[in-house]
Amino acid sequence: MSGSENGRTNAARSSKHGGKRRGAGRKKTLRYKQDAPHRVRPPLSGRHPVHVVMRVQVRVSWRDREYYKYVRRAMRGMLGRNDFQIVHVSIQDTHLHLLVEADDRKALTRGMQSFNIRLARIVHAEQGGVGKVFKYRYHATQIRTASHARHALAYVLNNWRRHQLDIDNGRYLKIKLDPYSSAVTFSGWQQGPFRIPGDYEPLPVAAARTALLAEDWKMYGLIDIWERPGPI
Repeated sequence: MSGSENGRTNAARSSKHGGKRRGAGRKKTLRYKQDAPHRVRPPLSGRHPVHVVMRVQVRVSWRDREYYKYVRRAMRGMLGRNDFQIVHVSIQDTHLHLLVEADDRKALTRGMQSFNIRLARIVHAEQGGVGKVFKYRYHATQIRTASHARHALAYVLNNWRRHQLDIDNGRYLKIKLDPYSSAVTFSGWQQGPFRIPGDYEPLPVAAARTALLAEDWKMYGLIDIWERPGPI
């Protein structure tokens, strides 16, 4: 065999084993694509609230009385913190939406870790099992303007309408506010005030401290209970 033929044979063999080549490695799946990018989170000012999305791992709908109680207990344990607080929340089948306020990036990270751990311990204690309760890193979006704050409030509190959970067999439910959210304690509806049923325990949220969530958003109008929010 000539030297040139031997070289081509060795090259063919080496191209099949090891080394960087097109198409090599584990193929990406939807599970990996859905995860929030693992990047250093940007600096956070205490003046900017944050919209957080947490996707759950447990394969049952979280719009259930028992899971509502678990979330309420975990939120109650978060009250009284000076550096982090949950202002609003909505519980959907497979994810939670939260509007939170934190002094800075570190306070946001620690606050979310604390809430995640509290909720996971409660779920495991009541349902059994071990491991993660939430699938991925939480997704966080800073709210920097009054218009964004208004849209975030409508998006979180009326998220059930976005998912059409307010409709049953083609007809709107009689209930006007999402019971699996902090909507009943929100004072910025165009309609109302609304009476809290005697057998209903609202989710324990904190009063907004940032100007964006407390007052500034109102310059764009109060929120209609029938508003069906678009993408955020």
